[in-house]
Amino acid sequence: MTWRDRLPEVRGRLVRDQPLAPLTWLRVGGPADVLFMPADAADLAAFLAALDPGVPLMTLGVGSNLLVRDGGVDGVVVRLGKAFAAVAPEGGSRLSAGAAALDSAVARAAAQAGIAGLEFLAGVPGTVGGAVAMNAGCYGAETRDVLVEASGLDRRGRPVRFSDPGAFTYRHGWGAEAGVVVTRAAFQGRPDDPAAVEARIAGITARREQSQPIREKTGGSTFKNPPGHSAWKLVDAAGFRGKPHGGAMFSPLHANFLINGGEATAADLEGLGETVRAEVQAKQGVALEWEIKRIGRPP
Repeated sequence: MTWRDRLPEVRGRLVRDQPLAPLTWLRVGGPADVLFMPADAADLAAFLAALDPGVPLMTLGVGSNLLVRDGGVDGVVVRLGKAFAAVAPEGGSRLSAGAAALDSAVARAAAQAGIAGLEFLAGVPGTVGGAVAMNAGCYGAETRDVLVEASGLDRRGRPVRFSDPGAFTYRHGWGAEAGVVVTRAAFQGRPDDPAAVEARIAGITARREQSQPIREKTGGSTFKNPPGHSAWKLVDAAGFRGKPHGGAMFSPLHANFLINGGEATAADLEGLGETVRAEVQAKQGVALEWEIKRIGRPP
């Protein structure tokens, strides 16, 4: 008997050997040992309290910044659903959102409520939980600029709260490394005319559509920007923009976007990324660090 035979009873869904490729934007990777989709926060808390603490656990959003390796993922993958996706203004230009809410939905809700400052979230292809975990940002703004507090559940199912976004650093926030499943966050903006906010969101959306391959199988920005450098310029200078490597390539439109042309495996994509990192280090003397989170076992 293994830990998978001793899983707690739940009201949500528990699926063994669930393929994860369809749940990620890159559409690659093997299965999760177990995928858990809790019915609500109480269901999640009870599951965590009863789960063997030695079992690996991770949270999956919409898989927009994730590469799952072909051998699959050990342990339990938690995927939050509609019960964790509500977005609501709270007065005083403050807005709360569940961890499963799309960042773009938060931006739109803020606009409707006449709240400015959250427009950049329209350009972040992920969920609130992911934004908190990695201090997501774009176009000169980051999650820490607007986050007031975040809450979640620890590995024992106990509620925890975080209220120090000033401690966030570039692409590093709170949640996963603390062993916490983020369930909700609160953001603070400033009052503005809804039409003006919506116009800025429209501008961000148009800019993103023109400059990023958002309709491809991609994982967003592949590498973090090294200090003093732009990752896309380094990839471009190394000669990898639009150059096919099997079914994988870096986008002709944006050289920091890794693309699955349709037939790539996770190993193909990760291998190309590692080749680029080695070339940039050898020829330009700059170390590229992955921004895409890579998880799981090799094939």
